[in-house]
Amino acid sequence: MKPRIYVETTVPSFYYEVRDEPDMVARREWTRQWWDRASADCELVTSPPVVDELERGDFPSREECLRLIAPLPLLAVEPSVLEIVQSYIVRQVMPRNPVGDALHLALASYHRCDFLATWNCKHLANAKKFAHIRRVNALLGLFVPSLVTPLELLETDDED
Repeated sequence: MKPRIYVETTVPSFYYEVRDEPDMVARREWTRQWWDRASADCELVTSPPVVDELERGDFPSREECLRLIAPLPLLAVEPSVLEIVQSYIVRQVMPRNPVGDALHLALASYHRCDFLATWNCKHLANAKKFAHIRRVNALLGLFVPSLVTPLELLETDDED
């Protein structure tokens, strides 16, 4: 069975990143390499909140980002997901913005995604926060997705 990967907003944004600082160029290239391989090897999914965030954005590649994720199935925002979001906020797992990081984590957890792919290393793909997320998800009886960047998902063809 193919791993299910929730694609958070920063992934399509970095696919079309235009900044020329070396770290931005590297993230763009890693994102593109991963995306081009992942579509064949993984079940990529996203959500209406990701679409909404991209639609509300004011950046040159907005339409390209929306086209990139258009073929992906959208995970439903069930009432239970919104309850999970509130639990994350109350337990200080995520910032208080209920339509941001807490919602992405709740969706990936509720829908049992194997991975949540993101470039948000402050609130999501942050090793220092993972134990807290794991404890809260265990209390809530939820699956715990791996919170990773596209670089971490990028398989190499190198032989050891």
